[in-house]
Amino acid sequence: MAMLPTIQSRNAMIALADSGIEVRAIAIALLCSVQTVRRWIRRSQTTGDIHDRPRSGRPALYSEESKLRIVAFYCQTQPLPNSGRWSLRWAARRLQADPTRLGGNSVPPSKSTLHRILQSNRLKPHRSRYFLHITDPDFFPKMEHLIDLYRNPPHRMFFFDECPGIQVLKRLTPDLQTNDMRQRLEEFEYIRNGTLDVFAFLHHADGKVVLECHANHTTNTFVDVFRRHVDRFPDGESLHYVMDNLSTHRGYAFCQVVAELSGIACPSKHDLSNQAKRVQWLCRQDKRIVIHFTPFHGSWLNPVEIWFGIMGAKVLSESFESPEQLKAVLEAFADDWNLLLAHPFRWSYDGKGLHDKAVTRFVTMLRSSAAMMELRTLTKQLRLMTNLLKDYFSEVPMERWRQLASSLSSQSEVVAALIQREMGPKRKENAQQALDGLTSTLKQRLLSANELAA
Repeated sequence: MAMLPTIQSRNAMIALADSGIEVRAIAIALLCSVQTVRRWIRRSQTTGDIHDRPRSGRPALYSEESKLRIVAFYCQTQPLPNSGRWSLRWAARRLQADPTRLGGNSVPPSKSTLHRILQSNRLKPHRSRYFLHITDPDFFPKMEHLIDLYRNPPHRMFFFDECPGIQVLKRLTPDLQTNDMRQRLEEFEYIRNGTLDVFAFLHHADGKVVLECHANHTTNTFVDVFRRHVDRFPDGESLHYVMDNLSTHRGYAFCQVVAELSGIACPSKHDLSNQAKRVQWLCRQDKRIVIHFTPFHGSWLNPVEIWFGIMGAKVLSESFESPEQLKAVLEAFADDWNLLLAHPFRWSYDGKGLHDKAVTRFVTMLRSSAAMMELRTLTKQLRLMTNLLKDYFSEVPMERWRQLASSLSSQSEVVAALIQREMGPKRKENAQQALDGLTSTLKQRLLSANELAA
């Protein structure tokens, strides 16, 4: 399809023609007609001007400044106090009712004009997607450990997770198929028939799954499921499990089961008196069973989450009369997966660029919504930034660190007020220590970098 020649393509036509390239070849290269190429070459030779000639018509109603004001209103304001999202019709009628929102003497745009201005800038602020924000101060060392593990996997490594509280939904009427077989019609209303919890172990070597369904995911249920999985393998065979940080995965009861199945004595409850100690013991490599924990808010680093996504798409959109029926379908799907579909999940993500993204997101939050941050999350973010400064300084561009310093300085009063509002003395102390630590480390790092540059 032919394109209208831009000023750049016109210059290219002239340059190529001056180089002796044939007109037809130029037209093919620039996706335009031969007549168009000849016209602009002729114009250049006769007048030396390849710009558009003045055209008649009404002057533009919106200047570039007016368009920018309209874009800023639609993308940077909300229709309700700190909430809501504009639609084109809502925004257009609000501006027509209150033109002063645009400032100056701008004419309120219609819905179609507003749509056209947004489209010309390729803006789609109505679109959104979920993401897991990094909150674990030690996220990156934990991520690196898992990536190294996936690159050099032990013989028996399993990815474990639970999918709790799956709702058993029965639709009021059966699905219908259209006459042309192009579409399936699903009833909107449904009846809730309880819930079901799914436990799954994905073997890294072949992608096969061991699945169990239960009515709950208490500690006793979890340790029984884990014990049955370990019993599938000969005594003494080394087993590695990747799992998340659910409290049942870090409890003393689980430590006792791991010790028993590893054929060693479990440390006393006093020796494993807190979660940090229990995690450290569960991760030790000097026993038969080794647990590898994902970072907090890092469940996406566990490949079994991919399999749960496949399971959800293939099974959970159907209608089920009871938990027993859903259980039977899930078990049948797991059997078919292992027989027909199983394959190793090859991990290729290396974490490149995530350090910079973590700092960028925190800078954005500080600038736009620091006052709305929850203090515990803010404290973790401050510690994460400090650890990045200490151990991954070179992974983040210098300009990003300067932006962080500038944002902390400009939002210092907001952050200080947020800390002072905290009623818990320990949380307040932790937050202040995290802020002081980041401020001091950031200042030292930037000063050292400036001295090296000088």
